[in-house]
Amino acid sequence: MRIFWRPFGFLRRLFKVESCSVTKSESLIPLAWTSLKHSKAPDIFLLDQRKRFSTMPEIERDQRDSELFSPPSDVRGMTTLDRTAFNKTVTIPTLKVRKEIVNKLMRSLKRAALQRPGIKRVIEDPEDEESRLIMLDPYKIFTNDSFEEAELSILKQLNVSPQISKYNLELTYENFKSEEILRAVLPEGQDVTSGFSRVGHIAHLNLRDHQLPFKHLIGQVMIDKNPGITLAVNKINNIDNTYRNFQMEVLYGEENMMTKVRENNYTYEFDFSKVYWNPRLSTEHSRITELLKPGDVLFDVFAGVGPFAIPAAKKNCTVFANDLNPESYKWLLHNCKLNKVDNKVKVFNLDGKDFLQGPVREELMQQLGPLSKERKHSVHIVMNLPAKAIEFLSVFKSLLDGQPRGSELLPIVHCYSFSKDANPAKDVQQQVEAVLGISLDPCSSVHLVRNVAPNKEMLCITFRIPASILYKNQALDLGEQFLGN
Repeated sequence: MRIFWRPFGFLRRLFKVESCSVTKSESLIPLAWTSLKHSKAPDIFLLDQRKRFSTMPEIERDQRDSELFSPPSDVRGMTTLDRTAFNKTVTIPTLKVRKEIVNKLMRSLKRAALQRPGIKRVIEDPEDEESRLIMLDPYKIFTNDSFEEAELSILKQLNVSPQISKYNLELTYENFKSEEILRAVLPEGQDVTSGFSRVGHIAHLNLRDHQLPFKHLIGQVMIDKNPGITLAVNKINNIDNTYRNFQMEVLYGEENMMTKVRENNYTYEFDFSKVYWNPRLSTEHSRITELLKPGDVLFDVFAGVGPFAIPAAKKNCTVFANDLNPESYKWLLHNCKLNKVDNKVKVFNLDGKDFLQGPVREELMQQLGPLSKERKHSVHIVMNLPAKAIEFLSVFKSLLDGQPRGSELLPIVHCYSFSKDANPAKDVQQQVEAVLGISLDPCSSVHLVRNVAPNKEMLCITFRIPASILYKNQALDLGEQFLGN
């Protein structure tokens, strides 16, 4: 068995300015230090108050920012979003320069300039329209002695005074990232939801119990902070194994489940509340498609809305696609037309077992019949129903009549499954072998698709169906040999 493991803007407003000069005796050091003095991580070290400021490695920059550039502490526990409660004033050092030299100077002040997404590093000087103010990093620049020699040299060359001024910058809700807002709001020390699955205009979240009291606020923040997202939903039960959909509740936004997505250059439209769609499987859809060659035959037993079937048809494969869910069947037909492959895909609305015993068996009898020696293409069977697909493998036992025409012509199965075992690849292979009653060594491979949850993996096992399983006479011969022994 081979095992394959594959890892897997807008302008912020700047408000009222209070500007004043800073002397060496009236340094900004106390201002920055005050905002950090309660920090649990001692990541700031003052080596020389007049000359140098040193920090821990870059990995701890977020910890420093979380002090000065974090929302006010009194938003903790908020369940109804109040954007005005996030207003906060911070003091930033600035450098006054002539506007015509700003671009040239900024190239030399990368270290000293403020690096904060959403905040402009260069702003107008409210007291002098011919000048600009460069925002500086408050953790690096306190006085004119905080500049490095190379920086002081370019300032002198451009005739810029290194005199530092204070600038009172008012931060608002728009200046904070979603994870910063949620970290400030949710109970301290609890996991923060900042990621989600994007399905067109829909943000699909899986909230944990401790996040549920804040669910509507979380949904609103996700919409605010992600352009193009107009609806946030939360999954409230496991996937229904019959139709592969799940119940969800609207957290915030317009209740419109009709969506359009683009995946691997193909377009899919569907009602997200009634079908199965997982954007995290995009790479897997592409992987299977790359295994196919023009002229190959693909049987997609649990086709959904077409993410395997449509790319295969575009590759000039002959495709038989099936799904039990009437809604999936409807949108599968629609998406085949949308992607202009409806003449290359035969679509069925059957139970997986009936599909295998009916259309698949009938086509295999033709593909593997007397003329099959002239056939040069492969036959692939995709079974993407991880919770139950392995159970359907028993259908292949004695499915065909006659004699095999060559092992290289036998169908290749790509069967998906979940595993919580310490050795998930071995576990999946053993499950398949238990159903088929035969060892698959060394003719199978297992591919890790993704981590679904802690200690739960989704995998795909690929193998060619042995003739002894697929053909009735072969199975009979094996039984007679077993009895003879």
